[in-house]
Amino acid sequence: MSAKPSRPLLQSAEDTGSQYDRAPSFASMASDRDIMVPMRDGVEICVDIYRPEAAGKSPALLAFAIYNKDIQGPDMAAALPPQPAWAPLWTGPLEAGDTNFFVSRGYVHVIGSPRGVGKSQGGGSREWDCYDLIEWIATQPWCDGNVGMVGISGFGAEQLAAAKKQPPHLRAIFPFDSRGAYGELGGFRDEYPGGVIHLFRYLVGHFSALHQHKGPPGALPAEREEFWREAMANPDYKMYPHVYNLLAQKGQHMPPFFNLLIDPFDSEAAVQKSEAEFAEIKVPTYTGSGWYGYTYKTHLNGSQHWYRNIAAPKKLLLAGPAHLERPYHGFHREVLRWHDHWLKGIDTGIMDEPPVRFWVMGANEWRTASDWPLPQTQWTRLYLKSWQRLSADEPAPTSAAANVPPDSFVQMPPLQTDTVARLRYMTDPLPHDVLIAGPIAVTLYAAIDQDDTNWIVILKDIGPDVSVQSVREGERKIPADLPERELTRGWLKASNRALDPARSKPYWPWHPLTRTAHKPVTPGAIEEYQIEVMATANLFRAGHRICLDITSLDLPTGVAGATNAEYVPYHICSSKTVLHKIYHDLQHPSHLLLPVIPE
Repeated sequence: MSAKPSRPLLQSAEDTGSQYDRAPSFASMASDRDIMVPMRDGVEICVDIYRPEAAGKSPALLAFAIYNKDIQGPDMAAALPPQPAWAPLWTGPLEAGDTNFFVSRGYVHVIGSPRGVGKSQGGGSREWDCYDLIEWIATQPWCDGNVGMVGISGFGAEQLAAAKKQPPHLRAIFPFDSRGAYGELGGFRDEYPGGVIHLFRYLVGHFSALHQHKGPPGALPAEREEFWREAMANPDYKMYPHVYNLLAQKGQHMPPFFNLLIDPFDSEAAVQKSEAEFAEIKVPTYTGSGWYGYTYKTHLNGSQHWYRNIAAPKKLLLAGPAHLERPYHGFHREVLRWHDHWLKGIDTGIMDEPPVRFWVMGANEWRTASDWPLPQTQWTRLYLKSWQRLSADEPAPTSAAANVPPDSFVQMPPLQTDTVARLRYMTDPLPHDVLIAGPIAVTLYAAIDQDDTNWIVILKDIGPDVSVQSVREGERKIPADLPERELTRGWLKASNRALDPARSKPYWPWHPLTRTAHKPVTPGAIEEYQIEVMATANLFRAGHRICLDITSLDLPTGVAGATNAEYVPYHICSSKTVLHKIYHDLQHPSHLLLPVIPE
């Protein structure tokens, strides 16, 4: 009798399981530092070049981003061994890739910064810098004319921007953790889903109450001046002194975040421009993010939207719940496999596999799929019920359950409390394992007693649960000490509830998020809210419970308005006390829509 093939005892969310590798073929490395490269308008940008110390030509991998090149490369890696995401010295911008790995396997690693950053000269537009640099690299005596791009986050965003320009010698890109897909600078909707403003860009940009001397604030254009005056009068902003301090500087400091505060809306024109530009990406693209990306959204949302919309040869990698180590060196065998295929012409088999690979939490293993969302998805509704239950039973017509009172919670602002009020809805313990993988949505029928609020919905895996609920003492309550794990969240500012039916899907509600679509809520009116929840993949084990928390507030976890984790921002909430009522009767079937995958 033959034994079944064994599954790996352990899998790693930082290793896709690819068996592909090539042994290092170059023992030494040459480097050229601070090389100035002229752009088409004469401005020079500064790059470092690391190449095999040998005769001949090699393909090149360009890492290019707004982050200072001097904190990338092999010197930093030698001084700071890779740090896991929970280490105190983990630092996000160390993202250009493992120079020693690439060079030893026959690639030139070029690391640079655009104009106005680091040692690059300033002035003029940077629109064509990456294009010009790629074409310059292709003509150098050490390059064989084939150029790819590497690096994550900021380095990933630059790859997709360059691909739109179609430089002739760009052969492939690997933009992991890229920014959003819609609009300039990564897009409003991918970074601020539901139009709820968070402080990610503020917190990673600086934490300082100092006014740098840049002269007195000047007048803004008339329309923006009016927006600024409205923002200065917004009590929700005034509640956060560090935010209000930046706003009062009138764009002198952190201009992108200032612009967000005074005009926190999307642009239909920007969306249409992005939709038209998807067709301009023709270079093979391997994108992705990790489930950690739901906290700041732009990477996780962006990678899925890039994958869905571009028509070039493409792959999608959705990884585990913790950031990759820094300096970035993860997935490099997969990066090598991708670029060996497209730049070196090696048959690595990478295009013979399913195009989607994703990490399943709970099972702690990789799965593959032919598309995203998975074609075999069984879209499953779980309805909110009285006594804060979550059930597959749809409210029945002409029944006692057709008209039940709403549930409610009251949230005071952080001026008065650090208690986050919530409603919690849970299933019974599951009779068998349930796998979900894909985008998620929540539909709420709700009323509030103010003209706005933030809806924040949180999907959790709770268990294992060995309890039985009955009338007997000791069995009436669900145990309070059950382990619980947050999987993902969704956000919607109530005044941004309008939907674009042409762009929406049941599992991906599309809110215009424009100033014209913005509409305050009539206090007491029951409104329908469709809330996008960031995609995830999780195996709920038998005996566990599926849990949905509904709240309107999150808080800084540090002091003085900071957080104690670089990439877990909090959101600007209402400065008013708000009563929230959630309806779940026949006319108002509030529910959670889950992407259940049959095993």
